[in-house]
Amino acid sequence: MQTHPLRLSPGDDLRGALEDALRELNLTAAFVLQGIGSLSVAQLRFAGVEQPTELRGDLEILTLAGSISPDGAHLHMSVSDARGQVFGGHVARGCTVRTTAEILLALLPEHRFSREHDARSGFPELVIRAKG
Repeated sequence: MQTHPLRLSPGDDLRGALEDALRELNLTAAFVLQGIGSLSVAQLRFAGVEQPTELRGDLEILTLAGSISPDGAHLHMSVSDARGQVFGGHVARGCTVRTTAEILLALLPEHRFSREHDARSGFPELVIRAKG
């Protein structure tokens, strides 16, 4: 495992930037170990809900974790608003960095992640393979 720190800038799409980073590093597997920063817009899909909920305002990223594959990212995040109210869920596209996002990736160059349909869950799930 190698680590790779990232800093995202105002206006960046959080999820898109992380997926782009994996491609730019020419890798096929990574985990987000942690992320902090701020957002002006968060798109979070809550448990059991099909569509994301949009949150707007001055939002602080409290936690960010997940996996990234060439098929896309599976990320969960918690954010707090200006009143300290906390929201958490699955990260969708459209989360806009407000001032910064500081993220630590765990790069796994000896692995290849993919997302494939899982008959038991009914969803595309992470499949881990050794690169060979």
